[in-house]
Amino acid sequence: MNPLIKLLLESGGLSTAQMAQVLNLTEAEVNRQLDQLKRDRLLLGWRPVLNLAQEDAGLVRAVIEVRITPERGGGFNRLAERISRFDEVESCYLMSGAYDLLVFASGPSLQKVAGFVSEKLATLEGVLSTATHFLLRSYKEQGFLLDARSEDNNRLKVAP
Repeated sequence: MNPLIKLLLESGGLSTAQMAQVLNLTEAEVNRQLDQLKRDRLLLGWRPVLNLAQEDAGLVRAVIEVRITPERGGGFNRLAERISRFDEVESCYLMSGAYDLLVFASGPSLQKVAGFVSEKLATLEGVLSTATHFLLRSYKEQGFLLDARSEDNNRLKVAP
């Protein structure tokens, strides 16, 4: 794996100067590599990991299992790309198992997300069924524990 990509995955909050120091490169070389990763569409952007429970974000998130009919000549791709274009959709994954797509969606209220599912998503030609699960609480986001207190970070005690 490219050392810069590995560094981005493990510690994405570093400045380019800090990345250069860790990788033993010049800052100009790090910037050149980052630009190349963007041109290759490997690096599409990065975001901070936020604990939205600490903020009254007024955001409702849902996980939606979607069963679809594959299209001749396009398989699942065409419909998955169409679903991915909705503003409410944060992420969309092709899955193996009981359903075909796993969709992460969000909206300002439970009713708005439910409306998206019932009026936009479920009515698409090729969508066989949906199962919606609303996220109630996040404990870990992208590798970060959200409510970890310093004493909680210790290993579990072993009883004799």
